[in-house]
Amino acid sequence: QMQLVPSLTFMKDHPQAHTSPCERVCGCCGALRPRYKRLVDNIFPEDPEDGLVKANMEKLTFYALSAPEKLDRIGAYLSERLSRDVARHRYGYVCIAMEALDQLLMACHCQSINLFVESFLKMVRKLLEADKPNLQILGTNSFVKFANIEEDTPSYHRSYDFFVSRFSEMCHSSYEDPDFRTKIRMAGIKGLQGVVRKTVNDELQANIWDPQHMDKIVPSLLFNLQSGEGTESRSPSPLQSSKKEKESPAELTERCFRELLGRAAYGNIKNAVTPVLMHLDNHSLWEGKTFAVRCFKIIMYSIQSQHSHLVIQQLLGHLDANSKSSATVRAGIVEVLLEAAAIAASGSVGPTVLEVFNTLLRHLRLSVDYELTGSYDCTNIGTKIIKEHEERQLQEAVIRTIGSFANTLPTYQRSEVMLFIMGKIPIPGMHPTLPSTGSGPEGNRMIQVMLLKSLRQVTCGFQTTNMLTALPNSFLDPLLSFALQEDAEIRLLVLEILVSLIDRHDNLPKFSTISIISDISVLKLKVDKCSRQDNLFMKKHAQHLYRHIYLCCKEQSSVRPHFEKLYSLLALISMELANEEVVVDLIRVALALQDLALSSEEMLPVYNRCAVHALSSAYLNLISQLTTVPAFCQHVHEVIEMRQKESPYLLPEDVFIENPKIPKTLEKLEGELLFQQAKITEVLGGSGYNTERLATPYVPQFTDEDRLSKRKSIGETISLQVEVESRNTEEITFETLKNAIVDSVGVEEQEKERRRQVVEKFQKAPFEEIAAHCGARATMLQSKLNQIFEITIRPPPSPSGTITSSYGQTQSRSVPVYEMKFPDLCVY
Repeated sequence: QMQLVPSLTFMKDHPQAHTSPCERVCGCCGALRPRYKRLVDNIFPEDPEDGLVKANMEKLTFYALSAPEKLDRIGAYLSERLSRDVARHRYGYVCIAMEALDQLLMACHCQSINLFVESFLKMVRKLLEADKPNLQILGTNSFVKFANIEEDTPSYHRSYDFFVSRFSEMCHSSYEDPDFRTKIRMAGIKGLQGVVRKTVNDELQANIWDPQHMDKIVPSLLFNLQSGEGTESRSPSPLQSSKKEKESPAELTERCFRELLGRAAYGNIKNAVTPVLMHLDNHSLWEGKTFAVRCFKIIMYSIQSQHSHLVIQQLLGHLDANSKSSATVRAGIVEVLLEAAAIAASGSVGPTVLEVFNTLLRHLRLSVDYELTGSYDCTNIGTKIIKEHEERQLQEAVIRTIGSFANTLPTYQRSEVMLFIMGKIPIPGMHPTLPSTGSGPEGNRMIQVMLLKSLRQVTCGFQTTNMLTALPNSFLDPLLSFALQEDAEIRLLVLEILVSLIDRHDNLPKFSTISIISDISVLKLKVDKCSRQDNLFMKKHAQHLYRHIYLCCKEQSSVRPHFEKLYSLLALISMELANEEVVVDLIRVALALQDLALSSEEMLPVYNRCAVHALSSAYLNLISQLTTVPAFCQHVHEVIEMRQKESPYLLPEDVFIENPKIPKTLEKLEGELLFQQAKITEVLGGSGYNTERLATPYVPQFTDEDRLSKRKSIGETISLQVEVESRNTEEITFETLKNAIVDSVGVEEQEKERRRQVVEKFQKAPFEEIAAHCGARATMLQSKLNQIFEITIRPPPSPSGTITSSYGQTQSRSVPVYEMKFPDLCVY
């Protein structure tokens, strides 16, 4: 009995003294208990409100560091005590046990910690499964501390599936008390953040990027991000946070979401973004646009820049998957694409550049078809009636997105995109119309308008040093063909595209309105010397540009915006592409426009006549100051002054205003009110300009027979064929071919006249004459062929020398080899 007294004395001050009688019997042998158990028991105070016994905790820590092989037993015993305390609702001792576990985890970094961690995670799991919010938060905080520890040795068998599921569930907590609900949700977010930190860089752990985990983590984060959508998004930079600042669930969620995306490698982007798309679909969040745009802004700013194109490709694929969804859903996806493209780094569209634009153009076409047909078939709900204004909003969003994508591309890729879009535009007689759902001509017209608007977006800000390669015939010819269509909207779009392409020094804003400027130096125009490439471009395409400017002015449906763009086009050609020859031709075009307005044969309305006069006067005022020839400037100034006094309706200030001041009828104009071609030729000739060309009135090269088709190469081939056939008795040399191909006004006129005569001959001449002509040509052709064959193909020499055949033709008779004469170079 005397030996048991010390043990009883020990038990008096120990927490075990307050346990059951059965436990007290075991406690009598406390001195015989393992040391680690005694050390663990000693950290628990008699009153749990006193907290952890720090001195005894230091002893336990020292013992664990000295004998790391005991760590797993310490952990198991602590786990046993904690489970018992949870079951008995002794939450004070639960908190003490978790604090002790946390301190041991932070202090011990040895190879045996893995077994201790298993006990730790078992206790955390026990807390998370409890009904009490405080216990859940306590377990989460311990797990977060554990997640921040870098372990020295890997773990092959540890699983975090329960924690992902439980933390995701806590993120969706619907606890009655709002304060506790917020705390539980924030604990869930922190727990998910801890799981990600613990597993994302450890290849031996279960892959957190697997869809089974991402489908829980990402929607949980988005749920909390959406619940706090009213709060302003903020950067996770610690510099922006003040001391003890309370962070809202939405802010914490955004920080966690950014961290998750920032750790995503190339192969994990898809698994991280797919749940975002599904969440937005399931909760109909595309239509509001705001939240969807916010989500993808976070994504684009958080992921590594070289992975941006993967997100864009997923968005495009999702747009395809929703091709039969409502217009508001599709518009929401397109708006997100627009924002994503603006954020993405240059060239981030990825390797399939044209596929991006092909997808957007395809949806533009689908939207036009839906708008025209008024409905489309849905997989789940049958036929759905569409709203026209919603489809229009979608179309505008697609067009803006195309422009946004184009702005991220280098010049050479943007040229390819321009050609690609042009190839999609239905052009009568040139490009076949695109397949349609029965929308007919109106559908073709609408898709022409939409694609030209897209092209206008792509050309905004387009700058190239070589116009010849950037604007090949395959692009420029179809584009110019639209400038002659009767549809005023299409013509205006073409003019806007041309102006945007030619403006390389941002001079366009200075010519946005037509006016008479007395001194153009105030405009501070940027003018560079015309390069060799620009000269070649104008030599090849100048006549086509002049012709389309002239014929656009002849269109009766042209209104103020058309004339303003024509003025801008003339001015920019003078700024960007003008050499001496181009200046002369532009002056001729301006004078030809004046003659057009004077002509009574064109039947132009009075407004159009006054507008053409005003356009011609404004441009001649500009070009005269650019040439810096004083006499030319004086003549233009005198005519403008006379018009201001007697006929102000011939100047832009009275024509290009909201309420034009024009007469009901236009009287015949003459004398000092008109610009005189002879006078201009005289004054410019004194300055070295080509007077012969200046004195020749400008006449458009082609007639309207090819206004809907500009296949100039075929026309040239036919002309060349007629030329060769008419000269089949002459020798065809390089000079002959060169003269037949060179573009000049005289040659074109002669060629047109000759073709007319040929056509007239075949239409009116009797059949016998035509047959005789064709027979004579065939005989002559055969004769020429025989001569060629005779020269180039000889029969082999025969042993008998030269003989005469029965047909009267001579044949070569071979001679002995020793009598043959060979050139010196062949003898060796």
